[in-house]
Amino acid sequence: MSAICLSVEDTALVFSVSLSPTTRVFKVADTDYAHEADLEELRERQGVWEKARYLVRKQPIGAFGLFLVITIVLMGVFAPAISSHDPIRVAFQDMLLPPDSQFVLGTDQFGRDIFTRLLYGARTALFVGCTAAFVGSTAGLVLGVTSAYLGGTFDLIFQRITDVMQAFPLIIMALAIVSIFGPSMVNVIIAITIPFIPDCARVVRSSALSLRQMPYVDAARANGFSAARIILRHIVPNVMAPYLIMITTFVGHAILLEASLSYLGLGVQEPTPAWGLMLQGGAEEYAESAPWLAIWPGVAISLAVFGFNMFGDAVRDVLDPKLRTE
Repeated sequence: MSAICLSVEDTALVFSVSLSPTTRVFKVADTDYAHEADLEELRERQGVWEKARYLVRKQPIGAFGLFLVITIVLMGVFAPAISSHDPIRVAFQDMLLPPDSQFVLGTDQFGRDIFTRLLYGARTALFVGCTAAFVGSTAGLVLGVTSAYLGGTFDLIFQRITDVMQAFPLIIMALAIVSIFGPSMVNVIIAITIPFIPDCARVVRSSALSLRQMPYVDAARANGFSAARIILRHIVPNVMAPYLIMITTFVGHAILLEASLSYLGLGVQEPTPAWGLMLQGGAEEYAESAPWLAIWPGVAISLAVFGFNMFGDAVRDVLDPKLRTE
């Protein structure tokens, strides 16, 4: 009667063969199984802060971008607690005051506190940017996946429409839409959302084309599942990585577009606090006598766009398997 026994001793894989009446023990090779198991257990025990420090070391620029994004969000959320000034109250006795202890960043040509308007302007920028990015990316996700799955005439027509829309720069198309519907916050969101749809749809479609031929999709189709169920249950979850990357990237673009439209007088209207509107108000007229009117809104726009772009690049590096394996 013979028996084989397999065991792991320290870092060596050992098996013994029992042949009556003697038993022979063989040491196969030194392995790192024990050390790998200890490291895996250590990683599982790590807390949120340890993982955060690891991500900061791996993606320092992305972490800095996330810090800027969180700071801007907190500024917008806690604006009433940070500043006690009214962002829309006009006080001509305080107009064009330089920065001092009462008005940290000075006042504008209507006597309104610039720091307070920057805080409340963050709400406008984030609302327009996040709404346009989410709606545009989601619509592009649905259309792109549907076009890739259905193919044929629908895909051909959709791609030609996409080509036509992508032939126009974002700012030109947004200007045309706002000029047709008129300047307002809702129309600005619509004008920014529409150009985002073909960009996201094209990226998502390229990922969904390879998924259409996967065995699990063929199996779902053979079981008689509807096209809607196959798209929503089997294809959409596998294209979430490019979708999330596009959302984070589009937020920065939307903030810059909103500021551009407001600066041209086609975006958010007075007295709503908006960074682009603050630039349009007196940046040129008071460039020499009150330069703080243009400096601080410009800095806020630059930091917001930089933060979202850097954070979007970090998300891409983390979610993209090709970049993750390099």
